[in-house]
Amino acid sequence: MKKFTLCITAVLLLITFNPMQINAQAPKASNAIEANPVAEEAEARGLLYRLDEIRQMDKSKLSSAEKGNLRSEIKAKKKKLKQINGGVYLSTGAIILIIILLIILL
Repeated sequence: MKKFTLCITAVLLLITFNPMQINAQAPKASNAIEANPVAEEAEARGLLYRLDEIRQMDKSKLSSAEKGNLRSEIKAKKKKLKQINGGVYLSTGAIILIIILLIILL
């Protein structure tokens, strides 16, 4: 029983002292145009199509300067894809909470 109360106390402390980042982004301007999800999806498809074209190219006949340009283009397109797709971010407290719950339940 002591272990259980210790675990619950630890979880509550982690949740309590976990920093909240609700307003971590800069406030948007009132005249900013919201991004259209359909347009973003189309742009992402276009980027993926171009990356596929680059992968299928015969790069053995290209000069080193052209290969460098392709590499920089690939990096830029992958960076843009990451911005469009976003992602799921877990805080350290959430990860610890999940681990503790798994230990308790299993």
